[in-house]
Amino acid sequence: MEPRRAHLLRQIPAVDELLHHPQLQSHFQGLSRSRAAEVVREVLGHWRRRLLTMAPEQLPGALDPSLLLEDISQALAAVTRFSLTRVINATGVIIHTNLGRSPLAAAAQKQILTAAAFYTNLEYNLDLGKRGSRQSHLEGLAAEITGAEAALVVNNNAAGVFLALTALTFGREVIISRGQLVEIGGSFRMPDIMALSGAVLKEVGTTNKTYLADYERAITSQTAMLLKVHPSNFRLMGFTQEVPLADLVALGRRYGLLVMEDLGSGCLVDLSRFGLEKEPTVQEAVATGADLVLFSGDKLLGGPQAGIILGKAEVVQRLRQHPLTRALRPDKLTIAGLEATLRLYLKEDEALRQIPALRMLTMPLSEVDRQARRLARSISRRWPGRFRVRVTPSVARSGGGALPMVPIPSRALILELPPLASHQLEERLRRAHPPVIARLEQDCLLLDVRTLLPEDYPRLFQVLGELAAASENNNQNFH
Repeated sequence: MEPRRAHLLRQIPAVDELLHHPQLQSHFQGLSRSRAAEVVREVLGHWRRRLLTMAPEQLPGALDPSLLLEDISQALAAVTRFSLTRVINATGVIIHTNLGRSPLAAAAQKQILTAAAFYTNLEYNLDLGKRGSRQSHLEGLAAEITGAEAALVVNNNAAGVFLALTALTFGREVIISRGQLVEIGGSFRMPDIMALSGAVLKEVGTTNKTYLADYERAITSQTAMLLKVHPSNFRLMGFTQEVPLADLVALGRRYGLLVMEDLGSGCLVDLSRFGLEKEPTVQEAVATGADLVLFSGDKLLGGPQAGIILGKAEVVQRLRQHPLTRALRPDKLTIAGLEATLRLYLKEDEALRQIPALRMLTMPLSEVDRQARRLARSISRRWPGRFRVRVTPSVARSGGGALPMVPIPSRALILELPPLASHQLEERLRRAHPPVIARLEQDCLLLDVRTLLPEDYPRLFQVLGELAAASENNNQNFH
């Protein structure tokens, strides 16, 4: 081994010496000595491997102790940091399933914090002074907004579908169009859920065309329900035909059958007036007289994860009495956040203004463009000569299984930090604290401004500042 390389390797401190280093003591808090030693050992191993594999001409004259301490500090911070962490969504996907779907309105955040910190009247009737129902906090509110007779909330929409099929159709036939036998995220397949619930699947029509007569011909004495599933995350285009919910309701009444629609991503606002594709609203589905209408709370609604079941009082009561309902019930934090979110819908303008997902979906392109240009100017002024940045047209998406075919005009920043390639910059942003999740298109890194929250900008500047500083020291830092 070359003398210079051997000399550098001898300069690497011992693990025990670093465990007692005064600059690292605050970083060891919350870690056992054995875990702290393991982290330090991993960092030292990384340094040794780098020194052993470096070309002779790349070897530094001496090791910089401050860089080693910085590496150890960052490694310790990584292992003590919470796994579930805040990220900055610059992807342009508004209801991003992998990033937690819809961020909550401030009112919902506040109500959740209150419910988390204190005792609540979750199942206590303050008027009567005795046990109450957790559903009472939501049922009247949901009925007022949607026009439904009754409501029941479970922990997600898949659970709601499973509960309804189990409680109402076990051992009996459920008729559904072949074009609606969907699979959504996490391999949730409608045929599989129906089989697990004990329902007997009966397909009618073809993939692209199903008529009312197809349903009627399939009805037997064993039929319990006509089921309609809204294709939230895909669209059949061209030569297609499906039966309107109102027609299924009329058919169901004629034969004494239940009719249920799974809306998937339920929407309480007509988004078509903002230039978006017409998505059936919950109110419209309820108005048809369907026995049950089901949808998610954390998608277009903009609330916490929940499954909301609306419908006829007698049918909802049957679900309420089923043993599965207790297993699927929401906790107090979900109820707190959902109540606050639903209250915003009592005044639609408030919902559009305060619920982040709705605000992003309906924000005029002129406003998005203004924000993008202001952000680009700020980056150029703060770090002149470091970042290259320019504004470009972009296409955002609703995400969350809603409005799948609708491109939403947006603006993005093309960001460069020489000499890093775009994929390297994407990784640095993703590994930052907080992580910034961007997207790569045609070898360009894009930060879509439509999905940036107002609270994101200070954190984004913090991350960019750290990257700019690190690039300045790139020649000295051999990570």
